[in-house]
Amino acid sequence: MEALNSGTRLPPGERPGRTTFAQAAAAGCAAVLLAFAPQAARAVDGIALELGEDAVSDAKVNLVRIGAQWTWNTRWFESADWHVGGYWDLQGGYWDNRSADATNSGLWEVAITPVFRLRQNHLSGVSPYAEIGVGAHLLSETSVSTQRQFSTALQFGSHVGLGARFGAKDAYELGYRYQHRSNAGIEKPNNGINFHILRLGYWF
Repeated sequence: MEALNSGTRLPPGERPGRTTFAQAAAAGCAAVLLAFAPQAARAVDGIALELGEDAVSDAKVNLVRIGAQWTWNTRWFESADWHVGGYWDLQGGYWDNRSADATNSGLWEVAITPVFRLRQNHLSGVSPYAEIGVGAHLLSETSVSTQRQFSTALQFGSHVGLGARFGAKDAYELGYRYQHRSNAGIEKPNNGINFHILRLGYWF
């Protein structure tokens, strides 16, 4: 407030508190990574490949991601047949950008997401699941087209998903995710983007 009272002008479009919010978001992401560090130190529980396509009309983006998963070994809301569990999902990937008014040919991303999954207590045969997750994504570019501007490299991704585990020891997984990306209002424009994602996984 002293800087404002002394006559210091903010840059055009700048709002008091924006920097503080961005710093808080970055601090929150750092806290998540610190909490995740002990999990990463142990053996990986699963791996996954994701193939996705944008779900918007003014962009043409295909993505591919690979990831590693660490289960929490914790159960909530357990009943006779079902419970809510979860895992950390660490991913890296590439967006192939073929939008008509593309601002780049593609971008790289890394992401960490805590995922909550409703699943059966005892896996056998084909075992369905449903899940939700909200995580932090770091992008190498801040747009894909003139109509899809993200403004910040830090993006937040939320998804809902359905799928099933199957095969020997239910080691294989096939699932679908619908994912939304945006910067949660840190800066504008904040056009965001949505994806349809096919997920192929293997659990050790």
